[in-house]
Amino acid sequence: MHHRTLAAPSLPFPQRPALACLSWLMVGALCLGWPQPAQARSTPAEKSEPKVEKAEKAEKPSSDKTATQARDDGKEEGAAENLGVLRQRLAQRLATRPDPAPAPSGKAETRAETKAEPRASKRAEPKSHGGELHWAYEGEGGPEHWGDLKPEYRLCASGKRQSPIDIRDGIRVDLEKIQFDYQPSGFAVLDNGHTIQVNLAPGNSLQVMGRRYELLQFHFHRPSEERINGRQFDMVAHLVHKDADGRLAVVAVLLERGRDQPLVQTVWNNLPLEKGEALPAPGQMDLNQLLPEDRGYYTYMGSLTTPPCSEGVLWMVMRQPVQLSASQLNIFGRLYPMNARPVQAGSGRLIKESQ
Repeated sequence: MHHRTLAAPSLPFPQRPALACLSWLMVGALCLGWPQPAQARSTPAEKSEPKVEKAEKAEKPSSDKTATQARDDGKEEGAAENLGVLRQRLAQRLATRPDPAPAPSGKAETRAETKAEPRASKRAEPKSHGGELHWAYEGEGGPEHWGDLKPEYRLCASGKRQSPIDIRDGIRVDLEKIQFDYQPSGFAVLDNGHTIQVNLAPGNSLQVMGRRYELLQFHFHRPSEERINGRQFDMVAHLVHKDADGRLAVVAVLLERGRDQPLVQTVWNNLPLEKGEALPAPGQMDLNQLLPEDRGYYTYMGSLTTPPCSEGVLWMVMRQPVQLSASQLNIFGRLYPMNARPVQAGSGRLIKESQ
């Protein structure tokens, strides 16, 4: 009895390369994250297979050999179609795949723009020589913002004994007289960017309430910072003193329009041409010429009227104003039209007035 050896069916030679390429392309698709081959069965190429079978049935071949050959041709054609579709998908995937290279540069640009914005905003703000927003009498650095400019200026906003004030309801008592000891002295005139200031040589002082205070300098404000029962004067001169323990005492001389004031004219005659440079003046100055004849005064505890607004300052406001001419007022007004801090809350402080 003869036994037939069953041989494995072999694919036609032209079909093998196409299927091999198809296999490698499907492996590549899996590595790139493409859909699984099971999902690829719904491709247009695979949907065309029923059409091939219908076409084969329509032809009704006369022999099995012809039918087998037609089926093989259909499979080869389907494989070729699948290969073409996969190539097309691969080309589309590579064309639309995002390029990773621009991402770092985009982040770098974003960081650069973020860093550049604060620098631009800082340049837009008004600054002093040190690069910080400086205090002023209006605008962003005005009195309402002093307490926010620096931590050491916080008392300008939170202090309870701030100056100047509107002096009202003073208690009339027999106040001790201020013992002025002013001598003719050398001086220098300084435009400090906020006012005209006169620095005095040592040797001028006053004594009051058992303490001796040395005169350091005096300067001007327009209009007067202090008010007396609501009245504001044309200008005021502040004479700043300090004792051996560092305590400050300020004498305020109110100035109103009238006749020429000789000491003020001496100051104007020696105004410096540049700000920030004290100009030593020839001759001497006697501050007794600036004091009123009536030495009665108001006194209360307050603060400096400019930052850092330090408190614990003894204020003595001369009750009688001193006159200066309209032209003298205008000279200062051309330099500083307004350099007065607004009046501050009295906060129930005791105010005493001479009899």
